[in-house]
Amino acid sequence: MVKSAPYLIIGAGIHGLSTAVHLARKLKAAGKGSGEDILIIDKAGIAAGASGIACGVVRNNYYQPAMRELMAHSVGHWEANAKEFQYNPVGYMQISAESMREDVGEIYEQQKAIGYESVFIEGAADSDAYMKGIFDDWTAQGITSVLHEKRGGFAHNAPAMYALATMAEAEGVRIQTGITVTGMKFANGATSAVTGVETDKGDINCDTLVVATGPWVRDFWHMAELPSAISIKGKDGVVHENQPMWKFWQLEEGVLNVDPESFKTNDGKLPPVIHVDTDAPLLSDVDGSVITEDEMWGIYYKPDFNFAGIQGGAMPYAIDKPADEVAIDPYGPSSPEFVSSPEFAHMWVSALAHCNSRFKGTMPKYHKEASGGVGCFTADSFPIFDTFRENVYMIADSNHGYKMIGVGELVAQEIMGEKSALLEPFRFSRFAEGKLHPVSNSPYPWS
Repeated sequence: MVKSAPYLIIGAGIHGLSTAVHLARKLKAAGKGSGEDILIIDKAGIAAGASGIACGVVRNNYYQPAMRELMAHSVGHWEANAKEFQYNPVGYMQISAESMREDVGEIYEQQKAIGYESVFIEGAADSDAYMKGIFDDWTAQGITSVLHEKRGGFAHNAPAMYALATMAEAEGVRIQTGITVTGMKFANGATSAVTGVETDKGDINCDTLVVATGPWVRDFWHMAELPSAISIKGKDGVVHENQPMWKFWQLEEGVLNVDPESFKTNDGKLPPVIHVDTDAPLLSDVDGSVITEDEMWGIYYKPDFNFAGIQGGAMPYAIDKPADEVAIDPYGPSSPEFVSSPEFAHMWVSALAHCNSRFKGTMPKYHKEASGGVGCFTADSFPIFDTFRENVYMIADSNHGYKMIGVGELVAQEIMGEKSALLEPFRFSRFAEGKLHPVSNSPYPWS
């Protein structure tokens, strides 16, 4: 096992691998080193955590300007490496009820302002006609707007991560798996820089530490002796003390075992990723009972040959316990965290049938797949990209992660000493300064 490296990255997922690729290239271009100066470690393996089971959706559908600009940057990375990342540029559709129309309209206007191609349809009749022009069997109710992003789509999760790992190793980056970090080593007391990490295989020294651990970020935050509770200044100037730094949500996803070829557009093409948020009554496709009558519900879905069916999910639910008590191990395909509930399966398949009549009567084809899982969110549900303790770069993606493949390039830029304007709105200091991101009417916590 390597005992020291100038740059140590914890996590062989989307952010760790992407950061390593770009940092190696930047070091070489600047004549300041090479990929051989970078070591990635992971307690399990490449794509063994959240990145390996992500649904792979790539979108720009954000109400927050800073998120929208950051996502546009990442979409460019997906497009530039579409073949290697098994990226399908089919587009993305936000299909919404009246309560969201104004917010989605703002997203459209701001997408136009940054040159991100999309089409916005308003009104129940026009929205229904637009969707029937894509799917003859479209039957969703309560829809008054459609935002159709022409860019975006989805990638196959684990294959994209292995492609990133191949790129990193081609640059000389070393990847060592089966190493669990148990602590951090500090130079001179609680306020000093980190000199390395303690692991179950021995200490590893480093000059710069990058934490890219997805839902485990809380544990490494604690290792760095950073606060579990923070003060947050609201938009109204009121300071809210002792707010939890982290919160966890259960993300439920699944697969309908039908031929992916059976879900095509009217002209025989792969459809965009479909995301529906509505307050229309949702009835069971099994027995006709009422699942929800006047509450907002939402689902997303797509044909996916990697999952061998229709893959997608629904709104997550908050885990009702203190963040420090939430256990997210073991984290892998056999983990109980990845087994979606019968209630989710019933709701999701019924919602599919509500939207496209071709899915009626398909409940027996639902398949429990390793997908979804536990998501670790920041205090405001938006990412933190920042340096702590002088030399520890924390990538806390707040479950926005997989689609943000371009963040690695920006983090590498900052490690090299050049600040990124795209990452500036995501500093930890925003909580104390009251520079919070606007919140939409979406039923999803990350919007």
